Amino acid sequence: MRKTLAIAALAGSMAVTGLALSPAAAQASTSSASTVTVVKWGKFFSSDHKAYTYGKTWKSGGKVFTKWYGVDRPGGKKGWVWFEYYQNGSWHKFNKSWDGKVVGAWSGKGIKKVYTFTCWAGKFDNCGKKYRIY
Repeated sequence: MRKTLAIAALAGSMAVTGLALSPAAAQASTSSASTVTVVKWGKFFSSDHKAYTYGKTWKSGGKVFTKWYGVDRPGGKKGWVWFEYYQNGSWHKFNKSWDGKVVGAWSGKGIKKVYTFTCWAGKFDNCGKKYRIY
């Protein structure tokens, strides 16, 4: 009878220990899996310092997200931001113009690298240095 009680008590303590460890292990894996690293970038200026962009980039759920802000000097000319990204085995690029201040965002799946640069007064005029943001 004592052996049976001892085995039952030991089995019970192991089950309780197992239950105590399982949620802790699950919490650790859940918190590390849900960790998102946000990279803040900028101010990236045009070569004449009349426009700049800044923002943040992060990856979540297999998708890369970029939120950006553009600022340029008033005077009738526009600022331009360019994004170049490597996605699914090839390079792609696009640009966006603004006059004054702007906020923009974009995202995509399968993106491995992202670069950006800022121009002022034309798509290809007064362009600043290219920076990797992801």
